[in-house]
Order: sequence, then C-alpha cells, then structure tokens
Amino acid sequence: MTETPPQIFDMDQLVHNRNRAAENFEKFAFLKQAAVERLEDKLMLVRRTFSDVLDVGCHSGQMAQMLRASGKLTPTHTLLQTDISAGFCDIAGRIAPAVVSPAETLPVEPAHYDAVVSALFLHWVNDVPGLLTQMRLALRPDGLLLVCLFGGRTLNELRQCLAEAETEVRGGMSARCAPMADIRDIGGLLQRAGLALPVADAELITVKYPNMFRLMADLKGMGEQNVLCGKELHVARRDIFLRAAELYQERFSTEDGQIKASFELITLTGWAPHASQQKPLARGSATHSLLEAFDAEQNGSQKTD
Repeated sequence: MTETPPQIFDMDQLVHNRNRAAENFEKFAFLKQAAVERLEDKLMLVRRTFSDVLDVGCHSGQMAQMLRASGKLTPTHTLLQTDISAGFCDIAGRIAPAVVSPAETLPVEPAHYDAVVSALFLHWVNDVPGLLTQMRLALRPDGLLLVCLFGGRTLNELRQCLAEAETEVRGGMSARCAPMADIRDIGGLLQRAGLALPVADAELITVKYPNMFRLMADLKGMGEQNVLCGKELHVARRDIFLRAAELYQERFSTEDGQIKASFELITLTGWAPHASQQKPLARGSATHSLLEAFDAEQNGSQKTD
C-alpha cells in the first residue's frame, strides 16, 4: 500500500502567492538569478550539449534565458517550462513554451528528456522524494538532473526572532516560517530516487536589509510567504512583529545599522543510470591500503629533504 505524503504546504495558497508575484517578479528575482547562476556553473562543467530540456518551477523564465545563452543546447533543441502559476507561465511563455502543472506531477512522458532542471521550487513540494523520482523517470539514460533549492539555514534569523517575540507576547508559538530540508537529508534523496553519481553542496548567502519589514516585503515579492497548512488564518498581532523587528535589530544587525538575512542554496546534481557511467569499486577490492600510501608519501618526502 502506497503511503500518502504529509501535506505540509497549502498548494492553493502557494499558487495564489506566485500568481500575485508574477507581474513584478523581476524586481525581486535576485535569489532566483543566484540559483540559476549556480546551476549554470554546474552545467558548464558538462562536456556535452542537450537536445530536450525540462525546467520545473520556471518562474518568469530565468533558467530558459540562461540555457539559451549557455551554448549547451543543440540548434534543434526543445525546451519546456512548467510552473504551478498561470501568471508565471504567461510571462515565461514569451521565452519558451510553458505549461501550468501541479507541483508534484510532471506532465511529461518517461525517458523524454536528456536534462531536467529546477531553480528554487522544490522547497515548496510536499513530496520531494516523489518528484525527484518523476524527474529521474523523465530522463533518458545518462540524462542530467540539476536542482537548486533553499536549505534549512534559510531565514534562520527571522525564525528565531518571530518565535521568541510570539512567545513573549502570547506565551506560545505558531508556525510562521516554512521548514526547509537539511543538506544531509536532501542529498540522500537523490540516491533514493535512483539517480547515479549524486552530488549535493550548499552555499550560504547573506543579504542586508534596512529592517525586518523590508525583508518580509521582498519575500512577498518573490512569492515566498508562509503557506504552511494549519497556520492561523487571522492577521497576526502587530505587537508580535514589532517585537520581532526589535529583536532582529538587536541580534543580527551589521556595522552599518542594517540587518542580515541568510539564504542557503542547496545545489543537487545527478544522472539517470547508464552502463557507460563510472562505477564505485566494490568493497574490499583495493590492492593497497591507505596506510601504505601514507607511509610511501612520508618516505618520499624524507628522501627529498
């Protein structure tokens, strides 16, 4: 019997947020662009071109623009973009075909693409293992998966200040920031999805803001507001946010009087299995021990001296 994954996020609210953000997203797209640049770095290390590419969670087409300019697409390539937001698809569709698709269902046939990419979308997915598996199935053998998503250290400062402020004011906490995956957990999901040669790395980006409210305005502009299921429906008390802003300024201010906000970008790379790929050596197959190699290096160094 297949288990239904827990519903952490309200997808209807997420669609609403992204539709509202779509028209002016270019003003707030600096983190999307940062994610795209990191995927571009990975892509440029691959010594091949791609003929059929799928972009999952396209926003307004930043990945498509990068791919078209990268020189990594064949002259006769096809490029399909998907997003849960019709607003984003309308804009991205001016660059390459874009279709509205549910967050956890890819509208594609198996083994149809030689590359699947996604920048800053998977952190909103309820069933990340399931979507990664679908991405792997959408790839042809030896096809490339490139993903960048927010990690668990994202907005750590905001989480701390909101939690403490609400505890002080109300005597308890409610869910105000979405949970993000730890790199150790998300990296293991690549193997679970059946991807070969998996690699996961993380980078912490610090952004300065004049105050907490400007940070929250940027999150709204990105369509990244809280969409946790079961969150309180009423508007939060103003005194909670005022107290959180005070705590933020006290604890996370910079020398120039601004505050800092952390965003962790986790980049994932994997390949659909293929017989040509390098395989790890079987356990116990080594002919020399690490100690022997270390002794040989030490002896060599002594002779050189």
